[in-house]
Amino acid sequence: MVSVEEKDVTAELLPFLRVHNDGRVERLYNPQLAPPSSLMDGVRSKDTVISPEVSARLYLPCNTTEKLPILVYFHGGGFCIESAFSILSHQYINTIASQANALVISVDYRLAPEHPLPAAYEDSWTALQWVATHSTEGLNEKDEPWLIQHGDFNRLYIGGDSAGANISHHIAMRVGTEELHGGVKILGAFLSHPYFWGSEPLGSEPVTSRETSLLYRTWMLVYPGAPEGIDNPHINPFAKTAPCLAGIGCRRLIVCVASQDELRDRAVHYYDVMRESGWEGELSVFEVEGEGHGFHIFNPNTKNAKEMFKRLAGFLQVTRD
Repeated sequence: MVSVEEKDVTAELLPFLRVHNDGRVERLYNPQLAPPSSLMDGVRSKDTVISPEVSARLYLPCNTTEKLPILVYFHGGGFCIESAFSILSHQYINTIASQANALVISVDYRLAPEHPLPAAYEDSWTALQWVATHSTEGLNEKDEPWLIQHGDFNRLYIGGDSAGANISHHIAMRVGTEELHGGVKILGAFLSHPYFWGSEPLGSEPVTSRETSLLYRTWMLVYPGAPEGIDNPHINPFAKTAPCLAGIGCRRLIVCVASQDELRDRAVHYYDVMRESGWEGELSVFEVEGEGHGFHIFNPNTKNAKEMFKRLAGFLQVTRD
């Protein structure tokens, strides 16, 4: 027999969350949160509120006398779990800020299913526009002094892992058609293990049972009203209705993949399509063998993770022409 509890459940993504008929979301996974650090590996951090819906953690390397590259970072978690304030995110982004000698704004956007997509996309755009407002002259009490005093807006980057890489792609595409405050341009973007999917398999992706996979079910839960479902351009950048990738609004792009990641082949296809699109920017792909999805975040002390941190840091250190 089906229990009352089972009949009460409309959707679940185990072991992460369960949605009940009355709309209540039961979160089975709640990340451990870390406070900002006064000093960790030569980096200070602090939290700020950008809008009623959006907050962020800022990371600033200490003892700097020059303007630093700026990275606006979007965390992963399938649009429905994780946080910019989790221990995993804090350790990871602190490492990137330290190794790249970069000022990082790690965005905490609203999560589905309580706030279905496109909420996370809009929150991320709000955060990027907030950062861009600091590029213009004039200081008021609502401005963030770290951005004004230490940020080099000629070296503005965006980046993310998994769902955050998906967000980074769409933010960069939006910048290709909409202007940021002060006319600021994005120099580059990194997409690490991007969460893209679609109805038609690519490469070694499974041919059968696609609609029962966690990747499919996650998308349908976080964006229940998405036109075209799993072939909506937000999850499938190769869909017929998706804009041409050549319109991406940055000059440099790196796609990071892991050989054992289920999302690997689609990310490599993204790289191939971008390369053939006519986009004239600098494009590269970085693959780590023998690793799975998000390995560098979950196991940051391994040799492969350290190599990935080094590659990302090098990407962020390039000076604009």
